[in-house]
Amino acid sequence: MEVTLDGQVLFDHQHVEIEPDSVSRDSIERAMSGLDGLLSIDLGRRGRKIRQRGVLRAQSQSQMKDRISAISAYIDGRTHTLIIGAEEAFDNLRMDAFTVSGKRASGSGVAVDYEIIYTQLRV
Repeated sequence: MEVTLDGQVLFDHQHVEIEPDSVSRDSIERAMSGLDGLLSIDLGRRGRKIRQRGVLRAQSQSQMKDRISAISAYIDGRTHTLIIGAEEAFDNLRMDAFTVSGKRASGSGVAVDYEIIYTQLRV
């Protein structure tokens, strides 16, 4: 399954998990004198969080550093499009966090675990 961000192949094809949360709604609730209960104003649908977890692999430490830098550049406040295979696409994503952990030697190179948290601003 190929995963691309804005048409760029930044992630390995194996070991990628995408977990979209449900869409949320927002409201304002106010108590008013003379009213038994609350006044609730529905503010409509809001965004949702999408988590991406996986493993990045590279042949050397410097190549891994370049891969991490390329992904980190997407934490820019702009919206992006994440495409998973041929069947699923998430657009209007803002990358909020990119964390790397568990660096280890793997076969002929280096591997790290990563997690990315996106906010889908408009569903």
